Amino acid sequence: MSITLQNLTKTYNDHLVVNHVSLDVPDGEFFVLLGSSGSGKTTVLKMIAGLTSLDEGRILLHGRDVTALPVQERQVGFVFQHYALFQHMTVADNIEFGLRIRKVAAAQRRRRREELLELVGLTGLGGRMPSQISGGQQQRVALARALAHQPEVLLLDEPLGALDAKIRLELRRTLRSIQRELGITTILVTHDQEEAFELADRVGVMSFGRLLEVGPPQQLYRCPQTEFVATFLGTANLLVGQQTAEGVRIGQVDFPLAERPVAINGNQRVQVLFRPEDVALSDSVDSLACPPLGQGEVAETIFAGSFERLRLRLPPMPGVRPISPPVKYGGDAMIIEAMRSREQAVDLPLKPGDRPWLGIRRVHQLEHPGLNFLLVSDGSPQANGAVTLGGQIARLAHARVTLLGHGSSLSAMEAYLQSTKEALGSGLTALETKTASGSLVPAIAREINGQSYDLIVLGLDPNAHMTTVEQILQMGDHHLLLAPRPSAAPARALICVADGEPAKEDVLFAGRLVRHVGAEATLLSVMGEGEAESTKNQVERFLAAGVRTLELLGVPARAAVRRGAVRETIANELISGNYDMLVMGAPLPQRDGKISLNGVISQILGIIHRPILIVRTEPGSAVR
Repeated sequence: MSITLQNLTKTYNDHLVVNHVSLDVPDGEFFVLLGSSGSGKTTVLKMIAGLTSLDEGRILLHGRDVTALPVQERQVGFVFQHYALFQHMTVADNIEFGLRIRKVAAAQRRRRREELLELVGLTGLGGRMPSQISGGQQQRVALARALAHQPEVLLLDEPLGALDAKIRLELRRTLRSIQRELGITTILVTHDQEEAFELADRVGVMSFGRLLEVGPPQQLYRCPQTEFVATFLGTANLLVGQQTAEGVRIGQVDFPLAERPVAINGNQRVQVLFRPEDVALSDSVDSLACPPLGQGEVAETIFAGSFERLRLRLPPMPGVRPISPPVKYGGDAMIIEAMRSREQAVDLPLKPGDRPWLGIRRVHQLEHPGLNFLLVSDGSPQANGAVTLGGQIARLAHARVTLLGHGSSLSAMEAYLQSTKEALGSGLTALETKTASGSLVPAIAREINGQSYDLIVLGLDPNAHMTTVEQILQMGDHHLLLAPRPSAAPARALICVADGEPAKEDVLFAGRLVRHVGAEATLLSVMGEGEAESTKNQVERFLAAGVRTLELLGVPARAAVRRGAVRETIANELISGNYDMLVMGAPLPQRDGKISLNGVISQILGIIHRPILIVRTEPGSAVR
């Protein structure tokens, strides 16, 4: 292997930027590391180059351990996004710079310079200054400079990001041609999916410091394993359907799978992906040459040159939950993305309001269920109750479960975990047990550093200090379910919301969870005694939209507006309505990233003895 990364880890200010990343890149491969801003991809690249230190792990280049070596001894060429050319030097001097500091003879420098100018298509421009050439030409100079000392590995940090579309296209072709001609092992970092698809032999997708999936571009696009990769790579129609012996069922229609069905225990719900180009449109169900999904309504048509994009509304289907495109808060229909050629658009012209039939040519079943739970226990009766509740919900939600036992005696904890695993019984999609020494917060912190979770479930001492709960919420983007005593899976959930964008996340995640357990929900908003009637009307509209959203997800729902003191009103509603779970949104993080629960949540935790789900929302996060 040209490049081997073993368990790379990097933390900045207690924030895990790169999370145990391991990767092998063979000789001559063009590998693209793809991810959104802040995913950790550039930090990985800088660690390989030696520009950033690492907290854990090893880096091997051509079998040589370079982890502790300085930059100049790694035989790596690095190209930055913003060229980083020396403005006081000519193009020729920029290219020769690395050779000059390595004390290469002048004649050899000139010969190498001319070879590279020809290679990157800049013959005759060696005497110009960087300010006298275009941005695309400057990036070619930066590439030539990185290649001048004949590195063993080439690293490219979004090298085309600052260029316009036409120049990016030209340079992509140039870059791929040069890489093939030289046969140099290359890693390119980008957030541009089109760039990744065009250049890469293989793509690695990163999110929140983790390397989620690696594979050839076509394989990751057509057959992703995870929900994130399915929705990150291109436009995705992602639904929850039912697994069958031969494929999957969406609504009342069975669809064969393009590949062998993923082995999942039992006849259960699964995530089903189909791309816009897999959607067929026709004016009648009989003329579809593939299984029909239903009759929809055209919401929007978009001209995109050689093809046409459409967004279509479909009425809710029993047993089907849309994931992507995400449910619009207040919407009462599923949205399906379709794409077709100009010829197909001419044969069947469609405009908003038309009602064509939709069929699906190809579907793919994702390997992993959508939810991942961490159940935490120290072996106490209260923790046992939380584990039992979390196990029941996970079984109904077909979620993966990790059972984490923490305490002073690891041997006793291992025996406890084995008996608890047996007590949880069959029916869980996946169940893994782990032990951790020490107290609660450090044990959870170590676990979530290595694995992403949607929900953490733990027993709650009503007298526990709120700092513990705040620290657990601050560790990641997970939600938190606190169980003060043993209880059954909830049948009635009270979702407390305030009018505003963060509350939409509360409703959507709560709906996703409550739907799995077959519970009904009430959306409650508490207003002050003196608030105006016009404000009440606005709140009622917000709650009505939330009810529509929950019903689209398959959750029976109603809305309620009450006036009074928040804590007492919520407590009274819980008791009078006989609710067995409370849902509340965590306050948005402060500027320093900390979450403070001082206020209604801390007051409520001290007076209720029912499970409480705390939904966390990041500032500016997209409502899913």
